[in-house]
Amino acid sequence: THWKHGGIVGVFGYGGGVIGRYCDQPQAFPGVAHFHTVRVNQPSAKYYSSEFLRQICDIWDMRGSGLTNMHGSTGDIVLLGTQATQLEEIFFELTHNYNTDLGGSGSNLRTHECCLGTASCEYACYTSPDVCYQLTLDYQDELHRPAFNS
Repeated sequence: THWKHGGIVGVFGYGGGVIGRYCDQPQAFPGVAHFHTVRVNQPSAKYYSSEFLRQICDIWDMRGSGLTNMHGSTGDIVLLGTQATQLEEIFFELTHNYNTDLGGSGSNLRTHECCLGTASCEYACYTSPDVCYQLTLDYQDELHRPAFNS
C-alpha cells in the first residue's frame, strides 16, 4: 500500500497516544499526506454518556476525517485520520474541555481496561472499574512518557 508508519507523533509532553501515519506519495495523494490516528482513553468499564460520544464525534468531524473505531485492540476509542497541525487542538479539547485523556499507544504501556464488575456480575468479588481507574492513575506517566525505548 501507499501507507507507511510514521512512528509516534506526539503532542507536547506526551510520547504516546498518537500514531503517525503518512502516505509515501504525498504529491499524488495530498488529502491524506498525513493520516494520524488518535487514541482516546476510555472510562473504566466503558460507561459512556451519549453527550460524551457526541462531543468526541464533534471534535472528529471538525478536526479529523470522521472515521472512528470504537475500542480497538487497546480498548480505546480510535480516531482515524487527521493532519499533524490538528493534533494540539484535538489534545487541548479532549483534556481541557471534555476531561478525558489520550490513550496509550506505541511500544509503551497500553491503556488499561476492565469488565463491568459488580455493576453487572453477581459473582464479582470487587469493583473492577475502581481498580482500573486507580491503575490508570498510577501508571499514567508510563502510558504517555515511556521510560524505555519505543
